[in-house]
Amino acid sequence: MTNGQILTTILSLVPCFLIALVLGRVIIPWLRALKAGQTIREIGPKWHNSKAGTPAMGGLIFIFTAMIGTFVLCLITGYWDSALVFVFALVFGAIGFLDDFFKVKKKQNLGLKAWQKLALQLVVSAAYLFLLYKVGHLSARIWIPFTSTWVPIKVWLYIFFAVFVIVGTVNAVNLTDGIDGLATGVTMPVMIFFLVTALGLKVNGDKTALAIFPAVLLGGLAGFLCYNFHPAKTFMGDTGSLFLGGAVCGLAFALDMPLILVLVGIVYIVETVSVIMQVTYFKLTHGKRIFKMTPIHHHFEMCGWSEVKIWVVFVSVSVVMCVVAYLATAPLR
Repeated sequence: MTNGQILTTILSLVPCFLIALVLGRVIIPWLRALKAGQTIREIGPKWHNSKAGTPAMGGLIFIFTAMIGTFVLCLITGYWDSALVFVFALVFGAIGFLDDFFKVKKKQNLGLKAWQKLALQLVVSAAYLFLLYKVGHLSARIWIPFTSTWVPIKVWLYIFFAVFVIVGTVNAVNLTDGIDGLATGVTMPVMIFFLVTALGLKVNGDKTALAIFPAVLLGGLAGFLCYNFHPAKTFMGDTGSLFLGGAVCGLAFALDMPLILVLVGIVYIVETVSVIMQVTYFKLTHGKRIFKMTPIHHHFEMCGWSEVKIWVVFVSVSVVMCVVAYLATAPLR
């Protein structure tokens, strides 16, 4: 992209922020009218019961914002690379929407069956990776962060590895959406990282067009946070969290750097590992627990931390690790 197009992409943050604010004024009352209220998990913290009825599926706010921003900027610049990533994230968001829809319809915290979500996610991930490979954004090589080293790998093995990473990461983002504004706040620095990285990469062709999607999504998330921060006026639901998971993974693979997810996605990973550790230890010890409750943000709640304190700490960790990730990409700039 030209310098003018790059500047336009960066400045799109502002109108996307405003669009999200306006959409929130429309979508939240609409969700209330549909009685699309959140059903609180029976095993969650008891004080979360006061949140019952808060409109779910609020992720539609930043999804529609990203859709508008992505396609307008793609039309202006003539580059459509980001549209592919957006559509990938959108399909994951659609899976989440189905899950949320059935939860609202049944008035309980159970939507799609686990095998149904897994099957859909596997198919979507494989299709996306195939398309990336065909358009030249995927090299079937794995870049090692902090180095200039690329490890070649057979395509079929790479696809298998990549599908596993995508499905795992998307569901990790979903686990992070457990308290007001957490998944939103943690993901914003990740989008900043992908925006800056896409503009600076000097390998595997020009990646600047991929900056469009993280830029518009960042603006949308900033606007959504105004409604999602504690006390939340709306929750993103699986509609939003699976979309965000798709966005994070979609960008990592489009930029051909999947291992960077270990750094930028450290909060998502810790949330997931805490659940795995808790379940494993519980089964091995026949009822004992490592944490008071998982995912780990609930453990800190049970320790007396406020939701705002947890948000600040977890988002700060995300910011620091995104800076580390940016340093790790220095050999590619």
